[in-house]
Amino acid sequence: FAAAKSCETRRPAMAKELKPGDPAPPFDLPTAGGGRVSLGSLKGKRIVLYFYPKDDTPGCTLEALNFTEKAKAFAAKKTAVVGVSRDTVAKHEKFAAKHGLSVILAADDEGLCTEAYGVWGEKTLYGRKFMGIERATFLLDAKGKIAHVWRKVRVPGHVEDVLKVVNALDAK
Repeated sequence: FAAAKSCETRRPAMAKELKPGDPAPPFDLPTAGGGRVSLGSLKGKRIVLYFYPKDDTPGCTLEALNFTEKAKAFAAKKTAVVGVSRDTVAKHEKFAAKHGLSVILAADDEGLCTEAYGVWGEKTLYGRKFMGIERATFLLDAKGKIAHVWRKVRVPGHVEDVLKVVNALDAK
């Protein structure tokens, strides 16, 4: 892992579109349960870093439940699953407790990580424009490089697709 400042401690310049082979922007974020998660703390593991708009909304809840359902399969492949939104740690804790979630939920309340990964931008809903998180997932390899990117994620079937790619990497 390159010794770079974390996206938690500096505002990135205009984030470029990240693609496979790029180094993953470092992160160091507080998590539900009072801990922290960082790129460095997961060194040697693959990381599924999934960005989602908001705790306890229908699509975000389904995605978190699907990742929780497959958590053991990811763990068996030495792959950590980390969900990131701009919700607070307290909201993450309520969300995790309400739905029995076992995945790591990281709070990017300052938005530095979502900006570094290029998932913060203008969205439109019912003709209204606003700033928000694009649902996206990044698979990071054990060396801290981006192995795969899913943009504009549709929740149904997504977790299974991510697991297929993780399994395919092991088959190589």
